[in-house]
Amino acid sequence: MKIIAIIPCRYGSTRFEGQGKPIAPISGKPMIQWVYERAKKSDMLDDVVVATDDERIRDAVRKFGGRVEMTAPVHRSGTDRTAEAAGILGLDGEDIVINIQGDQPDFDTRCLPQLVEPLQKDPTVDMTTLVYKITNPAELEDSNHVKCVFDNHGFALYFSRSLIPFGPVGKITYDVFKHLGLYAYRKRFLDVFASLPQGRLEALERLEMLRALEFGYPIKIVETPYDSLEVDTRKDIAKLEAVLQKAGAAYQ
Repeated sequence: MKIIAIIPCRYGSTRFEGQGKPIAPISGKPMIQWVYERAKKSDMLDDVVVATDDERIRDAVRKFGGRVEMTAPVHRSGTDRTAEAAGILGLDGEDIVINIQGDQPDFDTRCLPQLVEPLQKDPTVDMTTLVYKITNPAELEDSNHVKCVFDNHGFALYFSRSLIPFGPVGKITYDVFKHLGLYAYRKRFLDVFASLPQGRLEALERLEMLRALEFGYPIKIVETPYDSLEVDTRKDIAKLEAVLQKAGAAYQ
């Protein structure tokens, strides 16, 4: 059984001012290079591949020596693009595919074994994703930070850009979890996911994982202690550069 990381990338972004988020420079390197090099540090991965439909991203990845596969120009989500790339790579149905978002150059590789563990231990689990307990109050009402609620067995109930659960008005005194944009799937489930029509809730919230829930496919939730700073807008780049500068050599 192989474990492959695929980083789906498209050039445009509705939340990122202008175009070219994956190749936006961060401390002298394109964002996608930070993500790719971080993933390559993980000993558990058999390979890391960028999946894109854009020649500019392809060229940027090749320039720093990364592996890249070209995919179809129109995909409904990053998971659909990941599914196509997994097919191009000729992966077996039981191989595990990790989808790493191209806008999380700060992700901690220690979360990857946590993400994969449920798939390795339970053959009935086909998809997992990470959540992190929110500690920054500013993230509670920020729609860029997707919230997740899950049942007592650790399976997702819902994801939303709104605050969930919605408790008593006033200071929030209960735990709220944000979704981190890393997923793991069995390759055979990726094929199923890509064959499904877009769900109504998926379209409304603009959240691809809701497609799985709408069509009755469970998602195992894994709480991680490792937060990850996402780049949603150009303002986030300055925040990330400050984090990288403070971390110093650990991020090089």
